[in-house]
Amino acid sequence: MKNNIVEKNKIYEVHIDDIGHNGEGIGRIEGFTVFVQGGVPGDDLRVKIELVKKNYAVGKIIKLVAPSPSRIIPVCPIADTCGGCQTQHIDYKEQLRLKTNTVKANIERIGKLEGVLIHDTLGMEEPSRYRNKAQFPVGNLDNEVAIGFYKKGTHEIVNTSSCYIQHEVNDRIVEVLREYMERYKVSAFDEENGMGLIRHILTKVGFTTGEIMIVLITNRRKIPHQEELIQALISEVPEIKSIVQNINMKKTNRILGDECITLFGDDKIVDYIGSLKFHISALSFFQVNPMQTKVLYEKALEYAGLTGEETVFDVYCGIGTISLFLAQKAKKVYGIEIVDAAIEDAKENARINGVENAEFFVGKAEEVVPRLYKKGITADVVVVDPPRKGCEEEVLDTIVKMNPKRVVYVSCNPSTLARDLKYLDERGYRTVEVQPVDMFPHTTHCEAVVKIERV
Repeated sequence: MKNNIVEKNKIYEVHIDDIGHNGEGIGRIEGFTVFVQGGVPGDDLRVKIELVKKNYAVGKIIKLVAPSPSRIIPVCPIADTCGGCQTQHIDYKEQLRLKTNTVKANIERIGKLEGVLIHDTLGMEEPSRYRNKAQFPVGNLDNEVAIGFYKKGTHEIVNTSSCYIQHEVNDRIVEVLREYMERYKVSAFDEENGMGLIRHILTKVGFTTGEIMIVLITNRRKIPHQEELIQALISEVPEIKSIVQNINMKKTNRILGDECITLFGDDKIVDYIGSLKFHISALSFFQVNPMQTKVLYEKALEYAGLTGEETVFDVYCGIGTISLFLAQKAKKVYGIEIVDAAIEDAKENARINGVENAEFFVGKAEEVVPRLYKKGITADVVVVDPPRKGCEEEVLDTIVKMNPKRVVYVSCNPSTLARDLKYLDERGYRTVEVQPVDMFPHTTHCEAVVKIERV
């Protein structure tokens, strides 16, 4: 398709019929694809073209000619600038429909699979204030302290007093930190020159227990007026159980450093998923939407079809959350994860829940899974929950050789999911059904759990 169909700086009428990975509306001009930030499927727009490439163009809304029935006014006043939410301007039922369609389209287009039962996306009754973890970058804006979230596509901080998808307690915590930094002239980190003390504020909330952890990520060890800050925080937020300093003195975009110092209380907080108890430290990974995590894991357990006699592999097991769910119904569970600290957390979580039929191995999945197989340790059921890049081919190849009855695939990326399902489908496995779960309302991210059976 030639790009002379549209011209830069010209204005065109565009009907939006789909949504992109970053929440942008997708329309077409004589079949030529145009991405429009803020467009909603069903919109008729007047759009000014700002960028033209060989296969697509990018346009800006000049006039909303006829709004989509699914277009709504966002609850958050900074939703159009903050990068945290991409779809707050779309009715929640439509968000769920779009996520279902994204999963379907990837499975059909990339996976080349037909006849797969794809359920409607399971959403939340109240899709707000659902996150148990917040990461606030700290910087300077017009010579004042800025604490908030990054503007879309940049590292420019949008000052935030309240966030619609974070736990309410964060509003109070951010205000205390802002007042502290202003009162004592505490410097904010500057990404360009690597100077300044406070880099990020990380909070974790136990939704079931109410316990709160605050992690202050700093560019050096000494925190001025440290005791005054601690007293201000626990006075304003008495639910705080832990205040931790994390030291990151590197000039990097990575948020957390390797060293943690507990300034107040414990070095962990506790939360539950269902009946299972978990210790959460400053460096621990824990699913950020505990309500939907329970929905996701219960579906994974259902698809695993365990009777109590099976040996199960949980590949990319993290801190053992899925492993411990599976261990309740399995004979034996082997968890595999590359991160040392996560495996230590998994072992501790097994211990505090009295789970004795789970064993954990640290290492790359593509090395550990084949090694276990060569030792004669095989699985009746395999569960995989890989990062966005999907499973390594060595992992999938070993699964095929192991010949389990069922594979349960938990995915956070529909495109790599579809690619891996195609690989298994071509080697004796059939994708039976897919259940998308909305872990992140008001964003384009979609999780899915898939039931795969040996033919």
